[in-house]
Amino acid sequence: MPFRNPLLFISCSSSQSNICPCDMPRLVEQIISKKLQLKRRAEHLKLDLMKELDSQVSEFMDGLIEESVSLESAPVPAAFSPLLSEKERNKLRLPNSAGCVVNRRVSASHSELFEVNHIRTIYHMFIALLVLFIFSTLVVDFIDEGRLVLDFDLLVYAFGQFPLVVSTWMCMFLSMLVVPFALFHVWAGHYTSSGHPIVWSVLVGSVFLLYQVYGLGILPTSVVLKNGLPPASCFIIIMEQVRLMMKAHSFVRENVPKVVASRNDKNYSLILPHFSQYLYFLFAPTLIYRDNYPRNPHIRWGYVGTKFSQVLGCLFYAYYVFVRLCIPQFRSISMQLFDLRAMVLCVFNSILPGALVLFLAFFAFLHCWLNAFAEMLRFGDRMFYKDWWNSTSFANYYRTWNVVVHDWLYYYVYKDYLLVRKRFRTGAMLFVFTVSAVVHEYILAICFGFFYPVLFCLFMCFGMMFNFILHDQRKGPIWNIIMWTALFLGQGVLICLYSQEWYAQRYCPLDEPSFLDLLKPRSWTCHQI
Repeated sequence: MPFRNPLLFISCSSSQSNICPCDMPRLVEQIISKKLQLKRRAEHLKLDLMKELDSQVSEFMDGLIEESVSLESAPVPAAFSPLLSEKERNKLRLPNSAGCVVNRRVSASHSELFEVNHIRTIYHMFIALLVLFIFSTLVVDFIDEGRLVLDFDLLVYAFGQFPLVVSTWMCMFLSMLVVPFALFHVWAGHYTSSGHPIVWSVLVGSVFLLYQVYGLGILPTSVVLKNGLPPASCFIIIMEQVRLMMKAHSFVRENVPKVVASRNDKNYSLILPHFSQYLYFLFAPTLIYRDNYPRNPHIRWGYVGTKFSQVLGCLFYAYYVFVRLCIPQFRSISMQLFDLRAMVLCVFNSILPGALVLFLAFFAFLHCWLNAFAEMLRFGDRMFYKDWWNSTSFANYYRTWNVVVHDWLYYYVYKDYLLVRKRFRTGAMLFVFTVSAVVHEYILAICFGFFYPVLFCLFMCFGMMFNFILHDQRKGPIWNIIMWTALFLGQGVLICLYSQEWYAQRYCPLDEPSFLDLLKPRSWTCHQI
């Protein structure tokens, strides 16, 4: 192959590509410069992507930790068995506390449901049903009476003697405001300086238990019984009685370990709660005491007004449910002889009003009432309930229906029971069910004025049985249907039996009932009298 001049070759190649040989160095510099620019841009893009990824991962992990903490009480398979191990829970736990971590959370309907048009339509359907109840009541009253009857006699009766209710509540609240807080500070001051801390603790603890039993327990109950308060007024006092007793226990249970742990510390007084913190806890919609809670920046007064108006709407809704669906049925059936056919028809006819009362109680109290107080107090943790309607097991339903009460039962009954009887989780769960059933039956017995342990039997028999049968391993739509069927049937049984007993107590009164007569259901023998 003949030798070729390289300059001639370059010149020919350049001429063919329309590039002058003198421009080659500048072209090379431009290519190198563009490569450097692309490299710098790639490095900057890499840094931005790494920062964004780090931020996303951090947010995801924070959310995962919060969700794990909020689900700490989820059982497997029982209703109060924790998901996390003891070591993991100790890492997430506040020092000297019962283990409940308070975060800024919202309930399921706040974050998801009412933002969906389909769910809002269901809400509108309930409002439309209320309008029909009102219209049908007005029409029936106009046909029967020849005029519109707007006196709301059932509501007037149910909330009778309201001034006595207010004065009784004021006495209960003022005593709660002074006695537990003062007793705790007196005990803490002498516990760190006294030579006999155990004797002093037993003495002050006995005074506190005496106040719990007599001051918050016996005195309000005697006021209710002696004055014969009607049901709604009774519910206000008794529910407040139970709430204040649970709050008093939480306040003492959370703060006593702090004082005991810092007895040798000269600055122990710094850990004692301030009166403002205690006062805030008494009004806060929680039963777990903390010195500080997550707070929102401002109050939405329009939101507060909306929630209280919805509570009032639910109250009138319940009024029309009883007037249109319950009173006409039970006023006549209570005079009939007791037989199996009548009982079965009564239960199934009571399912609809029972389901409506269930939804109204949930929406009025757990959603509207608690969120209204949380908004006024700028309270950040609003996980008052979870998506209990999606439960496929009764264990999950018990955990998610009322998170406020469940947390108290889990940390102060279930876990404290395990401190005494370690690894005996079944016994702890049975003890929790028993405490819950007794308190629920106590509330109904005092407010209705008779002892008829229907709810107690449903709790301890069917509730315990369904807790083991419909456990957390049950998944799928069929188990949700079974859960709803059992729930509706239970509501029908409650409405039927308690309504029959209510009218039997009025149709067949006893002049001087014995103790056995008070325990025996009047509806079983009313037709004989």
